[in-house]
Amino acid sequence: MTDIVKRNARAILLDGDALVLIKRTKPGREPYWVSVGGGVEEDDATIEAALHREVFEELGGKLAHAELVHLITDELESGVGVQHIFAARLESMDLAVRTGTEFSKPERGGYEVVRVPFTSEAVRELNLMPPKLADFIAANTDAIVSVLDTPIREA
Repeated sequence: MTDIVKRNARAILLDGDALVLIKRTKPGREPYWVSVGGGVEEDDATIEAALHREVFEELGGKLAHAELVHLITDELESGVGVQHIFAARLESMDLAVRTGTEFSKPERGGYEVVRVPFTSEAVRELNLMPPKLADFIAANTDAIVSVLDTPIREA
């Protein structure tokens, strides 16, 4: 059995009809886009709790609804990395209260919050990382919206 050495929680984050992403700019590299999210920490109660924490750290945001929709695995030197991909709706955002440590480190480059139309065409035009995530989103925009728009029934 392979050890899982790194877990991440990421959001395909919708705000109305727009996809919320972070545009990364670093000296000497072409700009690229990433979804909101990051590593699961030891004190996160669940992977979804890690997602909520990351959304707050990176956007000062709160989620209205999140559903696990995809997993991306990567082979790492000492095991496997698993990215848990959630479809989520943004309830609120206040960039003035975001707390991520990356924002106080200019050497890490720029982190610009951007909204792009949530269409296959718009996603394919971006240099969205990782490419596996870009492919999944572009192939499943209707399904992702359907998952988020389906009412949750209590058992």
